[in-house]
Amino acid sequence: MPKKNAEEKINLDSILFKCRDILRQARNSGSFFEKRDMMLTLVFLRFIGEKFEDGVKNLRQNLVAQGLDPDNEEIVKAFFDDATFTDGTYNLPVEARWSTIINTPAPQLNAALDTALKSIGANSKQLKGCFVEGTFTQRNLAANDIKKIVDEVNKISHKAFGEEKDLIGRVYEYFLKEFAVNATKEEGEFYTPHDVVQLIAAMIEPFDGTLYDPCCGSGGMFIQSAELVKAKRGDISRINVYGQEKEPATYRLAKMNLALRGISHNLGDEADSSFTHDLHKGVYFNYIMANPPFNLKGWKSGDVGTSRWADYEMPPESNANYAWILHMLSHLKPLDGVAGFLLANGALGDSDTVNIRQKLIEKDKVEAIIILPRELFITTDISVTLWILNQNKKGGDYHGRKLRNREHEILFMDLRTWTENPVKNENKKKVRLVTEQIERAARIYHTWQEEGVDGANYAVPELYRSVGIAEIEKNGWSLVPSKYIEFIDHDLEIDFPAEMKRIQQEMRDVLAQEKESQKMLEEAFRGIGYGIK
Repeated sequence: MPKKNAEEKINLDSILFKCRDILRQARNSGSFFEKRDMMLTLVFLRFIGEKFEDGVKNLRQNLVAQGLDPDNEEIVKAFFDDATFTDGTYNLPVEARWSTIINTPAPQLNAALDTALKSIGANSKQLKGCFVEGTFTQRNLAANDIKKIVDEVNKISHKAFGEEKDLIGRVYEYFLKEFAVNATKEEGEFYTPHDVVQLIAAMIEPFDGTLYDPCCGSGGMFIQSAELVKAKRGDISRINVYGQEKEPATYRLAKMNLALRGISHNLGDEADSSFTHDLHKGVYFNYIMANPPFNLKGWKSGDVGTSRWADYEMPPESNANYAWILHMLSHLKPLDGVAGFLLANGALGDSDTVNIRQKLIEKDKVEAIIILPRELFITTDISVTLWILNQNKKGGDYHGRKLRNREHEILFMDLRTWTENPVKNENKKKVRLVTEQIERAARIYHTWQEEGVDGANYAVPELYRSVGIAEIEKNGWSLVPSKYIEFIDHDLEIDFPAEMKRIQQEMRDVLAQEKESQKMLEEAFRGIGYGIK
């Protein structure tokens, strides 16, 4: 049997599984959050170190191409001692380089890792405050345990896992899935899958300007949106990201993640709640992308002010869904801001928020409602909806497209049947949206927006339909798509008269065949001298 090559044998989940088991059995490994943060910090050090090594390698090659000797003492002093990289790569001091860490003797590893973190924080304004002092020495894992984990993390390389769009986010998701007992969506510990982020980004096209996420988690929305910007426009410097995160450890992770990618960002000076301490109050954004905690209770535990819901009414304390909607709306640029975000399906028609929903529709803030397939997420199988708010439904130029006036229209889409792409090797059933499906959904939405389209007749049964405000009012201001998208009773497609004729003909054919068989049998018996009565 032919041997598999090394890259085929390496599997991200198997590496993380080994690390998980080592941490579970290790003395002093701490809580779930401490285990997770230790692993994510190690992955960060691995990646920032690998980027530095790649940067040095590219710099050497460029110098050689220019006819310079990269080993010449003067060249080293001029180019390498204080290297500057144009792609955002950090120039690491010797003690913070992965090559130093991986070659450190096991008994000295905890101290060496903390020294690396302290050095990076001291030399980088963006990374200052990203690390908890004494992350490794306070835990003080046994030399054998920390060495095993570092050796496993050493296998996690962008060269082996280049298909991962947000690898730190992927590691974050894994540890939520495997370790977290209490890390539920309601508590804000959640990771939005790559395909879902790509769908939102493909819809609202955050190609330039400012992008905001009021509950940014590990920064995955920003990372994955940046990938789309690079693919479409090639320059992520055209987008500036702003965010806020309540959990201090996750806030630090987001800063690490964005710094590693060279993405310009402003997450505020601290971790805090967007409701009780809005770190970007008074700032308006071109785009908003978010996946807020579903059905969050007790969100008003503090002073949440009145300005965000002054034109509507205070959302109920029992559920923050509409508090998130109005918070995001208050941060959208008044003339042309666009938001795409996820909410639990209950927000489409719950009775205690009908007055807010009615005003949102009457003020023409809601542009599209898209129900997504179940089981897109690892940590929950709840069915969710993608909402799109738009401050300008009057039409005009948008990213090279001519948009028509869509006032008092809402596009409804139902993608619940798009479940034909299962994800393998997961502990629970999970599906994903592939590129073709994402492009098709975005095309339906963008075509509906464009000049020349008749919104009154824009529909495909069981998939999408454009609906006017009068019909929505008749349905009690409900945004449940099944109230508007035509459902086909496929039994009614049967031509019953023709079907009955076909069945009757089949019965006649069967009877005729039986008679023919009986006749042949009688003739056979007569041939041998027997009669059949």
